[in-house]
Amino acid sequence: FKVRDYRVDWCLVKEKFISEGNSEYYDRTLLEYSSMVTKIKRQFEQITPEMYRKVRKLDDGEEIDIDDVIEAMIDIKSGVGPSEKLYWKRNKVQRDVAVLFLLDTSASTAEAISDASSYVDSSNMESNLSRTSYKRIIDVEKEAVVLLINAIESLGDMYGIYGFSGYGRENVEFYTVKDIEEPFSDTIKGRVESISPLHATRMGPAIRHATTKLDRVDARTKLLFLISDGRPQDRGYSREGVEKEYGVHDTKMALDEAKNKNINAFCLTVDKTGHDYLKTMCQDMAYEILDDIHILPERLLYLYRRLTT
Repeated sequence: FKVRDYRVDWCLVKEKFISEGNSEYYDRTLLEYSSMVTKIKRQFEQITPEMYRKVRKLDDGEEIDIDDVIEAMIDIKSGVGPSEKLYWKRNKVQRDVAVLFLLDTSASTAEAISDASSYVDSSNMESNLSRTSYKRIIDVEKEAVVLLINAIESLGDMYGIYGFSGYGRENVEFYTVKDIEEPFSDTIKGRVESISPLHATRMGPAIRHATTKLDRVDARTKLLFLISDGRPQDRGYSREGVEKEYGVHDTKMALDEAKNKNINAFCLTVDKTGHDYLKTMCQDMAYEILDDIHILPERLLYLYRRLTT
């Protein structure tokens, strides 16, 4: 990064489908968050009116446009031939969105978090009482994925969900939970259940691989959503000293490359100390640090709606 040049064939990305687990986890999570699911459904249904554009000055349509009628009356009084195009109608504007979610599944996501302030669904107290007294970061990420899938499927947007980890530049692991053009199925439900903490966090190659996937998709709006719990770290990538700086700059360059391909990137992290490296890593790109990891599912859905409409 100091000489602003690339190392040729430096990293090896190994793409594989995540192992299939129990699909009941997906349905159980929706039940556990049932009141939030209903709330999210209402919010996403509000996107539908935004998908209709009013087209005016038509010979025929849904209704007479009062503004055009007034203009016609003014023209008549002015001695000008009025327009006969007095109708309007709604034309549906198709959403043309492709989003790729890239989950940090490094070993640090196994860290236990207090469940004291977690979301409680009052309509389903029995389910909540049966939960353990603590969760891991990865557990909240998985719940967020379930709610994301459920919401996005109602819109029909194109989306992919992937995890990344690995150990060293020769073994950057890129796990497919849902490929970007893969239809939703029970198989994908099972893969969500199998998301688990793995190894290190070499972000640059994973972002470049995700960018390549998005670049191949034909869509007007393309968004890369990076969800992590800390800075880029890997063997030979971000140890103390200069390599710590290298990992941040390599990730920054990968995000810049995405931007140059008209892919908008957004970084969401639960690392409360993240400002020290995110301001370098993202610069003019958007990022957000969550003070409370428990709000990740709801916040992620809010950001998705805001960034794609």
